[in-house]
Amino acid sequence: MEQQNQDPAPRRDAVDTIAEQWARVRPDLRTEAMTAFGRIFRISRAMGDRMEQAYGAFGIGRGEFDVLATLRRSDAPYTLSPRELTASLMLTTGGMTGRLDKLERAGLVTRSPDPNDRRGLRVTLTPTGLELIDRAVGAGLAEQQQALAALDADEAAQLNHLLRRLLEATTG
Repeated sequence: MEQQNQDPAPRRDAVDTIAEQWARVRPDLRTEAMTAFGRIFRISRAMGDRMEQAYGAFGIGRGEFDVLATLRRSDAPYTLSPRELTASLMLTTGGMTGRLDKLERAGLVTRSPDPNDRRGLRVTLTPTGLELIDRAVGAGLAEQQQALAALDADEAAQLNHLLRRLLEATTG
């Protein structure tokens, strides 16, 4: 027998108000997409702020986190070329250089000559960078898990499934 959701109806939010205002002035509009994406944008902004705070506790911002996390995911020896980092993070070379400069000054990465390419460089996590990113990723994940705890396991799985389908439909 299927269990009925016992949660009370969700409280009205600012997105409901916006949709109602549009319905009043333009009753010909269907606002379902507006409300769905309005909520996605607001969730993204709120979680972005929470992630910045979590990473800020470690002295890094989201941009630096992304570089360190990309190196960490590359597995030992946690080394990539600036070009590989730039491609993975979809940054300009100038944007990557600025991030690497900051991370190198903080002792979190090193840049060294590429032994296979005289013109190339390799970027490597330092032991301090490795320890920091492992702590920072745990703190960020804890923030995400805390937010997702508003849903039960089935709802979280359904949300992930639906978001995956929506992402595929919007990005090709």
